[in-house]
Amino acid sequence: MDNFFKLTESNTDVRTEVLAGLTTFLTMAYIVVVNPAILSAAGVPFDQVFIATIASAVVGTLIMAFGANYPIAIAPGMGMNAYFVSVVATQGVSYQTVFGTVFLAGIIFLLLTFTKFRELLIESIPAPLKFGITAGIGLFIAFLGLKMSGIVVANPDTYVAFGDMTDKQTVLALIGLSITLILVARNIKGALFIGMFMTALIGYFMGMLKVDGIASTPPSPVFFDLDIAGVFSHSLYAVVFAFLLVTIFDTTGTMIGVAEQANLMKNGQLPKAKAALAADAVATTVGATLGSSPSSAYVESSSGVAVGGRTGLTSLVVAILFLVTLFFSPIISAISSLPAITAPALIIVGSYMMSGLVHINWKEFTDAFPTFAIILMMPLTSSIATGIAVGFITYPLLKLIAGKGKEVHPILYIFGVIFVLQMVFFPGH
Repeated sequence: MDNFFKLTESNTDVRTEVLAGLTTFLTMAYIVVVNPAILSAAGVPFDQVFIATIASAVVGTLIMAFGANYPIAIAPGMGMNAYFVSVVATQGVSYQTVFGTVFLAGIIFLLLTFTKFRELLIESIPAPLKFGITAGIGLFIAFLGLKMSGIVVANPDTYVAFGDMTDKQTVLALIGLSITLILVARNIKGALFIGMFMTALIGYFMGMLKVDGIASTPPSPVFFDLDIAGVFSHSLYAVVFAFLLVTIFDTTGTMIGVAEQANLMKNGQLPKAKAALAADAVATTVGATLGSSPSSAYVESSSGVAVGGRTGLTSLVVAILFLVTLFFSPIISAISSLPAITAPALIIVGSYMMSGLVHINWKEFTDAFPTFAIILMMPLTSSIATGIAVGFITYPLLKLIAGKGKEVHPILYIFGVIFVLQMVFFPGH
């Protein structure tokens, strides 16, 4: 094991790597509950999402462990699952069709992993748009958490309003949010996971959580017909692009950030980057065939690195722990059916995703406004794709008007024109 994972060379040992894997798993285990809870709102059967979430996490994380030897875990990404539901709700298409877009995005991502175009695409898109996309998704999922908990409700006059603070669901969500905030503020490892567990316990004693069992034989995986043809008949090209784009940026940014923290970067380059990115792409493709939204490298991996994780052994431990959760579907199903338990995690994860905004030069209007436009449009239009489109249109346009057109990569002008045409001729897609 030492020779395979190069533990001595990486200044680590088996005990440290196991502890790091456990720490990483605890900080991201919420996805096993949250992902089924979110996607079931689009009509996807709970057991199907449960199996798909674990399968994609295990497959992606194992490839990361054995292919790249990095302490980085893979699982279905937050934000993309919420976007998945919004596409089903607003486009009038089946979830099988939207899984078709996820599958195509995964295949394209896998192909791009082995070409220079991926690097070119990443380099062509300026930092303000990258940070704006991440922050916009953060607001998007935080808003979803507020709606799920009843803290924010619909209002015919103002569109949204403050909810009923006497409603049992809302009260439980506020209690859960308070508990989790305290845990996070105290830097407790696995704060989100522990917060959900404590909220579930309180919900049980309040008579709101109905538990029929804790452990059982794992549900059987269900393969369904991906409606790839429907992607083309409904012109869901922008949806495929949104899944692809966000997955590329999210994964690449997370990997670089965690790798820097673990001192794995060599002269500004990430060794075995192709194997690492292939892990994410394969996980996304596998997840789509079973019933999950796109996968991504998890920033929670940094918690494992913080306690000493330096190799793929950390990731192997995470994958094994995900497999173990297969035997706890009854309790996880019960927890996901009570939105007040999962909503606090969405709100807090949303806040994590805002941190990149510190890098924006808000005094430079041609940078600031496109970033602002992305952040504004994603939650207010319930569409990540629309937010991306607005950013890709306004950024090159403002730079051109300001006489700074040469600062913009030519690819960005092409994307800008494509998005304008899409909005004019395929509105709503």
